[in-house]
Amino acid sequence: MSQLSTKHLLGIKNLTEDDIQLILDTATNFKEVINRPIKKVPSLRDITIANVFFENSTRTRLSFELAEKRLSADVVNFSSANSSVKKGETLVDTVNNILSMKVDMVVMRHSSPGAPHFLSRNVKANIVNAGDGTHEHPTQALLDSFSIKEKLGDVAGKKVAIIGDILHSRVALSNIFCLQKLGAEVMVCGPITLLPKYIASLGVKVELDVKKALQWCDVANVLRIQLERQQIKYFPSLREYSLYYGINKKLLSQLDKEIVIMHPGPINRGVELSSDVADSEHSIILEQVQNGVAVRMAVLYLLAGAKG
Repeated sequence: MSQLSTKHLLGIKNLTEDDIQLILDTATNFKEVINRPIKKVPSLRDITIANVFFENSTRTRLSFELAEKRLSADVVNFSSANSSVKKGETLVDTVNNILSMKVDMVVMRHSSPGAPHFLSRNVKANIVNAGDGTHEHPTQALLDSFSIKEKLGDVAGKKVAIIGDILHSRVALSNIFCLQKLGAEVMVCGPITLLPKYIASLGVKVELDVKKALQWCDVANVLRIQLERQQIKYFPSLREYSLYYGINKKLLSQLDKEIVIMHPGPINRGVELSSDVADSEHSIILEQVQNGVAVRMAVLYLLAGAKG
């Protein structure tokens, strides 16, 4: 297989296992490229990509922009804060105006779940979902799986615990879909107030005790507490959350094995992870950031060649 089965990347749910493997294999080649002295290839020299972000972002936006420039694409950056959206312009009108300037691909982050899916049905361009509300964040899940494969040799058969704010996380849902399609076992762990009621129906294990989750897993993917998405209090305080669910060196030293620590960023140091864990030999957090560029290069390159 040398081509994706879809012309958009809307979510991991829409991808086949072959699609995921093709993206990861292609990312391996691009990782070699970005570690060369000359980090650019002319693969998308005739393609124009618009980064349309309706939510704040640092890592994802920079990662996509760098991936686009490494592929020699022309890049247009759009921020809703300084746009006609503030004047009442609709999403479709905004994007169609951008596309009328001969843009081929749109990378979009939006606070509304399903916004990229809606856009893909209403505009003529490849759409890449860079995060839609609390729904999915497919490129994060792909880079997380790539990082696990790079560190442990394979994803199949590995035990991955996703720990933290599962309820408000788009990273969690995409990771569950991606890891399961690649043959991993998945557990979610967090306060019961931060676990969606439907979560067990996705075929994951559910654990409320973080020490048991860490003892079970090969990889702990630790999620940020997303206070900006929380309309009510789900736990008494950050201090109490850290006391029961924060991961520190002392907790890891009590395990009878070594595990890999991951985090999609940004880290609330001292809340979900202590600095001595985030910066330790267990952590592959900075590798995830580097791998994000290679994975996004792979996604953009493959979608540019997608048909139909």
